[in-house]
Amino acid sequence: MANGGSDRARLRAIAVSAMRERGLEPEFSAAAISEVRALDGPPAAGGDSVRDLRTLLWCSIDNDDSRDLDQLSVASPLDGGAVRVLVAIADVDAAVPKDSPVDRHAAFNTTSVYTPAAIFPMLPERLSTDLTSLADHQDRLSVVAEFVVSGAGELTDGTLYRARVRNQSKLAYHGVGAWLGGEGPLPPAAAAVPGMDAQLRMQDQVAQVLNRVRHEHGALDFESADVQHVFDGDTLEDVRQERPSRARTLIENLMVAANGVTARFLDGRGFPSLRRVVRSPERWQRIRDVASQTGDSLPEAADSSALADFLTRRRQAAPDVFADLSRTIIKLLGSGEYVVDPPGAEPPGHFGLAVRDYTHSTAPNRRFPDLITQRLVKAALGGGVSPYSLNELERLALHCTTQEDAANKVERQVRKSAAALLVQSRIGDVFDAIVTGASPKGTWARVRTPPIEGRVIHGDRGLDVGDQVRVRLRAVDVDRGFIDFERAG
Repeated sequence: MANGGSDRARLRAIAVSAMRERGLEPEFSAAAISEVRALDGPPAAGGDSVRDLRTLLWCSIDNDDSRDLDQLSVASPLDGGAVRVLVAIADVDAAVPKDSPVDRHAAFNTTSVYTPAAIFPMLPERLSTDLTSLADHQDRLSVVAEFVVSGAGELTDGTLYRARVRNQSKLAYHGVGAWLGGEGPLPPAAAAVPGMDAQLRMQDQVAQVLNRVRHEHGALDFESADVQHVFDGDTLEDVRQERPSRARTLIENLMVAANGVTARFLDGRGFPSLRRVVRSPERWQRIRDVASQTGDSLPEAADSSALADFLTRRRQAAPDVFADLSRTIIKLLGSGEYVVDPPGAEPPGHFGLAVRDYTHSTAPNRRFPDLITQRLVKAALGGGVSPYSLNELERLALHCTTQEDAANKVERQVRKSAAALLVQSRIGDVFDAIVTGASPKGTWARVRTPPIEGRVIHGDRGLDVGDQVRVRLRAVDVDRGFIDFERAG
């Protein structure tokens, strides 16, 4: 590929090529585009079963530049320190009929693909960022997950229903997180809505309670490996590690709770569901080895509570390297997958979240499994039958797992291309790194500053995941997303 043109255009072209190589389609069909053009506006509410909740203090909290808003949240106090929480999920199904051209594209890719220079949405942007987005100060249809959280963190009274909602305050993780942490002012979009400050405090408090209880049950607490790509116009200027955000923790905990409520609702109505699971890790012994390298220990049998306690101790003891440890453990845990849970069956659960009931339901603009779940929920609410047979769900579960894995690989490849673009002038520099992958296919190491990862092509004998190592940058290939290191010393 030629080196001319802007960084943004070059990275986008790399992403398009990578998607096609991995069986993803970066462009919408003419039929899908025509289908969206024919829409007059957002889906209109119909039927007495759709509640009108537009006056509640709904807010969205997402990335700074996100327009494909999938969920809103609101909370209200109850007696005895309990809090009622409502999570509204965009009713994408109302605008995307099953087996329509748009749905066929979504079912093929199964997810939006987020790369440094461009987003390849699962749904056409007129839908995902407008007509089916819970956009700022717009009336929209939704499916609401409602539940009560006691002062002790017990979750009860979970139910689902359809409702019309209105986003009163479009907020971002950075601004809300800084304010909740006492490091910044209340964001203007929240300050403009009377009572929104108290609303955010309440949601944060209930999320902290949910977070504490989940971790008491063994939920794993990692530090995010997300990075921010900083462009000056179309020129890539920097790659920065994302800082932990209290606002992200808020949303994550409310979404885990809503997904659990949804899974139990479908099971209670005799409907199948797509569960998101992470099974007990196969490389538990290597996780034990990593723990022993720090002077700690883990039991012989895989135990999420023991691993959670170990991670907490390491975060406190060595916060400067906890992000690297997080990446190491995540690699060793293995990837998640979608499986079908027939009515009344015992679900396999999610090892990392330490929950028995977990589906994906809160991002139907971005993930096809969530749209499948929404259709199942709406059928259950309407007293109908499942729109998918068990055989169809089995096929979709496998396909969604495969395509999500492909999308993750594309995103990683383009992030590596961006990193190679950034450091191509630093050939020969030596960095402190940690081994993030070791197999017969090769050994990989990650540098903390700048946050880049590459293959150790010389001196990798004897290295394993979690080892600390000094590496020298030997070569980069921007188009292929390759960064090559050799062991230094």
